Amino acid sequence: DVFQSREEDDRKVRRREKNRVAAQRSRKKQTQKADKLHEEYESLEQENTSLKREIGKLTDEMKHLSEVLKDHEKICPLLHCTMNFVTIPRPDALASCLPR
Repeated sequence: DVFQSREEDDRKVRRREKNRVAAQRSRKKQTQKADKLHEEYESLEQENTSLKREIGKLTDEMKHLSEVLKDHEKICPLLHCTMNFVTIPRPDALASCLPR
């Protein structure tokens, strides 16, 4: 039957078109997802670089402060006091330990 054959052909054409559009939509969605992931990756890389830089600065500051403390411990009267178990230190001893 020619009529049925034409209907089947029309259905196949519509099905193919529908499938083609769905495939296009799917590829577009995948591309958008990949673009979003790439942007997120770039952002995380920048944040990582910034955090590494901050770690470096904080490490340098910690080394400097450790040296300052070590130097201070050599001259601190509170650490050398024979009565360092006393809870209230003398004000004059404390004053010499405070930064000027």
